[in-house]
Amino acid sequence: MNETKILVNKIVEALQDKKGQKIMTLDVSRLDGSICNYFIVAQGNTPTQVSALSDSVWDKVGDDLKEKPLGAIGMQDAQWIAMDYGTVIVHIFIPELRQFYDLETLWADADTIEIPDDL
Repeated sequence: MNETKILVNKIVEALQDKKGQKIMTLDVSRLDGSICNYFIVAQGNTPTQVSALSDSVWDKVGDDLKEKPLGAIGMQDAQWIAMDYGTVIVHIFIPELRQFYDLETLWADADTIEIPDDL
């Protein structure tokens, strides 16, 4: 398994650990204009949960893979947090902003995998 797929799997695991919802991976590596290989999109019900989800990603990827994001924005408001790991960009939204920005439709040509919510 290549390093990017390992990173994607670790991020998904971290999001699931904090009950992230509607997690999707979008493989955009073959699309023109893409700035990375994968987008991972998830949501939390509140800014508090969005913050907890980003903390989980930060900690798990840092502890297990010894990687930190190149940049992260939105941490203070925690309504939409974006974390840039170079080959993977993580987007964590509150539901209203996820629906408004609708990244899944914007990148509809990507190979998409929907991760089932844990019940």
